Amino acid sequence: MHHRSGFFFTRFQMLKSPYSHGLHWFAILVALCALGLIGMGGLVTSHGVGMAVPDWPTSYGYNMFALPISMWLTGGVFHEHTHRLWASALGVLVIALTRWIGGRQSRLPLAIIGGVEVVAGQALILLGGEWKGAGHFLSGIGGVVLLAALVWAPNERSSRPLPTLAWLAFWGVQLQGLLGGLRVVLDAHLFAGTRLGVWFGVFHGCLAQAFLVLVVVIAVMSSRWWVERATAAPGTARSKVLLFTTGLIFLQLIIGATMRHQHAGLAIPDFPKAYGAWWPDLSESAVTQYNANRVELSAHNPITAFQIGLQMVHRLVALTIAMLVGACLWRAKGALRRLCSAWFILIIIQAGLGMWTIWSNKAADVATLHVITGALSLVTGAVICLISGKLSPTRD
Repeated sequence: MHHRSGFFFTRFQMLKSPYSHGLHWFAILVALCALGLIGMGGLVTSHGVGMAVPDWPTSYGYNMFALPISMWLTGGVFHEHTHRLWASALGVLVIALTRWIGGRQSRLPLAIIGGVEVVAGQALILLGGEWKGAGHFLSGIGGVVLLAALVWAPNERSSRPLPTLAWLAFWGVQLQGLLGGLRVVLDAHLFAGTRLGVWFGVFHGCLAQAFLVLVVVIAVMSSRWWVERATAAPGTARSKVLLFTTGLIFLQLIIGATMRHQHAGLAIPDFPKAYGAWWPDLSESAVTQYNANRVELSAHNPITAFQIGLQMVHRLVALTIAMLVGACLWRAKGALRRLCSAWFILIIIQAGLGMWTIWSNKAADVATLHVITGALSLVTGAVICLISGKLSPTRD
């Protein structure tokens, strides 16, 4: 009799579980879309076609969603316009995710936010000039938010910290969309002849990586495994090494983004050496000679000593990351060992793609694969850090 009552109690607990199969897989879909968008952004940067569509949020004067298909095939329009459409779709998915995780309690905040965005957007449109594009963007996204608020589904709010993370994703995707659009709008004015456009692009790229980590964390925390497993005591030395290594990967992605957005081609054209030496000469006369001997067809700007030094730092950090991930794999046990094995394999693939990028004279497709694998390496590290706190010391 006791066994039977225990069985029904267990079934009752499962029915009350905050786990939602649909929510978990929807969060995975959002994460995959975010990864795809990073890949598209990498193609745009690698091909140097960020301004292939010179207006925003319209595309050659057309509504973004009504640009004739025939115009997509000219120049770099295909990469840039597809990037915009995919970003718009991701924004809608994130709003839906916020509504789902926030439950019926999120309807009022969404209605208020959507209303404010529509009003603010219309005000910016009235200002005209460079503010008009941002106004149309805010009005459009505000309308989508209002529609989400009208969805009557009576679901309850997910357990903490998912609602907080969902709202961070909600604001993050809007900020990212606004930054991408403003870079187009301001490129011919505020950024003309300055380095601001480069750093604007770097921030845009790094925010995309951070956003991907955020939505992957949501996907992990909405899984059955996470919801039904008791939390172990965090703070072990091993966890600190994992966190440091993951943070170093993010720093490496920042360095990589800075290099890509310089639009100067390959700062160092050979590997494993650099201009025939293990550490290149960075004097002014040497850099002048490097530029005079360049054979790249895709380079737009002359390379500088800073860019060469940055490339060398990128190589050294890559070596450090490989050793640290190897150390994490060596010390890991059980489930963490399997995850760290996948992590180490990704790092090896990433290193190979980095070499291939140089040997292929920075071929756009290879460079984009390098970007995507870097994002996957960062996400894998973040997931391992997250899961390590859930695994008991006797099993990790």
